[in-house]
Amino acid sequence: MRIGDVAREAGMNIQTLRYYERRGLLAEPARGRSGYRDYGESAAPQVRFIKRAQDLGFSLSEIAELLELRDRTSRSRPTTRRLAATKMAAIDEKIRELTAMRVALAQLVDACERSADAPECPIIEALDLGRTPVAAGRSDV
Repeated sequence: MRIGDVAREAGMNIQTLRYYERRGLLAEPARGRSGYRDYGESAAPQVRFIKRAQDLGFSLSEIAELLELRDRTSRSRPTTRRLAATKMAAIDEKIRELTAMRVALAQLVDACERSADAPECPIIEALDLGRTPVAAGRSDV
């Protein structure tokens, strides 16, 4: 299969396949006499695996580890489970951060609505002064 065929079958563009090759996620295929890449039948399923793993939030480094586990004859369930559990914990943390940001923004929007007649915008003022509800509790601000 040529690169365009694999890209079409996997539902992505050619540049992404080349990037996966550069990152080592997809083995560089043999080249025919014409110089075109000649992919095997397993390329498209592997690319779809990579894409599905990305859709679940795995980084390319984590996907490389998952691909190694996938290719082992004796797959390691505990290692795969650990990777997935670690990713879930990171997603849970991100949800907590996003929830805190949303609450802070809601407070700022409410303050803006309550002070519609004030000359200064409470949202801009809070950002200028570093007094946003989220920033108040953070040590890195």
